[in-house]
Amino acid sequence: MWNIFLTFLIIGATSFGGGTFAYLHNSLVLKKKWLDEDGFMAALSVAEALPGLNAVNISVIVGDRLRGVSGAIAGFLGMTIPGGVFILTLGVLYATHHQNPWINQALIGVGAASVGLLASIALQLGKKQLTHRLDLVVIAVTVVMISFLHISLVWVLLTVGPVAFLLYRGHGSKAPGPHGQPVD
Repeated sequence: MWNIFLTFLIIGATSFGGGTFAYLHNSLVLKKKWLDEDGFMAALSVAEALPGLNAVNISVIVGDRLRGVSGAIAGFLGMTIPGGVFILTLGVLYATHHQNPWINQALIGVGAASVGLLASIALQLGKKQLTHRLDLVVIAVTVVMISFLHISLVWVLLTVGPVAFLLYRGHGSKAPGPHGQPVD
């Protein structure tokens, strides 16, 4: 229990924004070996489907797998305590010093670091999971719809999701080719 709590406490205290997934992957798959790559992807998929913060959802899922309900509670507390204390402290400091340009520049830097960490984990996981041309097409369409056409994420999920489901349905992990044959 203590190991679960401490692992997520360290992740929660040292990770920022989207970079949390890089820390989670590094700790849970590479260091602790509590999950393999497929297990991490499965936990990530479930975490993203649930309401709430994905990293917290993963801490609950992994804690539960390891030690049941008490493990889930230990993972949850470990993951949320550092961020809660940090945000409370930052909120008080920002409220009293929000006019300081150095504070605003620091926040921009933290945002840039988070994007870099998120890109890092996306590339690590993507090279193992995205093995077919159709995977890249689905990603490209999603990026264009959200980033360039500024279509709401809800509408993108409601359109691209079912189309991707239909394209991959019945083909296992292989993407279908033009005549229904798997593409290598």
